[in-house]
Amino acid sequence: MINIKSSREIDIMRKAGKIAGNALKIAGEMIEAGISTKKIDAQIKKFIESNGAKPSFYGYGGEGGKFPGNSCISINDEVIHGIPGDNIVLKDGDIVKIDIGAFLNGYHGDCANTFYCGNKNLMPDDIKKLIGVTEQSFFEGIKYAAAKNRVGDISAAIQAYAEKHGFSVVRNYIGHGVGAKLHEKPDVPNFGSPGRGQRLLENMTIAVEPMVNAGGYEVKVSDDKWTVKTADGKLSAHYEHTVLILKGGYELLTLIE
Repeated sequence: MINIKSSREIDIMRKAGKIAGNALKIAGEMIEAGISTKKIDAQIKKFIESNGAKPSFYGYGGEGGKFPGNSCISINDEVIHGIPGDNIVLKDGDIVKIDIGAFLNGYHGDCANTFYCGNKNLMPDDIKKLIGVTEQSFFEGIKYAAAKNRVGDISAAIQAYAEKHGFSVVRNYIGHGVGAKLHEKPDVPNFGSPGRGQRLLENMTIAVEPMVNAGGYEVKVSDDKWTVKTADGKLSAHYEHTVLILKGGYELLTLIE
């Protein structure tokens, strides 16, 4: 069932989204060589809780049991669901994906971004391209985020843009509806055909999240049963916002200026 949000629910989701977005901004600013992903995760938890919310991901259930982190922090060939750890220390040249959810008064905000560890002026061109194309593929997709369009319109635009630039989009993991539950209907793949899938409805809220690989789209799950990696060991990037569908367009609920 598709959950259409009331004005009250949307207002709460704006607040949850602002908390998640600001937590992501703070986490990104912490990235530097020598810092552990656990330290970043702890700061994310502190910020979210200081704003009266709870980390959405902590204790989330899955095949690997309950997720032990407050955020997902995935490095290099890790696509998503990386578990923060004291022994996982960033180094120059890493690309770091941070995925954050904030749960406030019964509703979630969900967002992610990919960051470069090191001097941005020295970022290799291939990494700059991967991160840039991933982010832009999101914005190409949400050009179609408006009531009466279909999910497939978003999906096809993401796929076309990523593949045009020589990358692939992950198929095993996709975007989703978001609201009272972290994952709701509809499914929002990053691949597909225009004119197909669920029709977008006014006041629907979805998480659009391209996961783009430098190599093939195939992935594998690590022994921890959470961390998803590219099957060929090549780099991956991730970008996500919670999107409110409007009559003639959209609003990004997790975008922080």
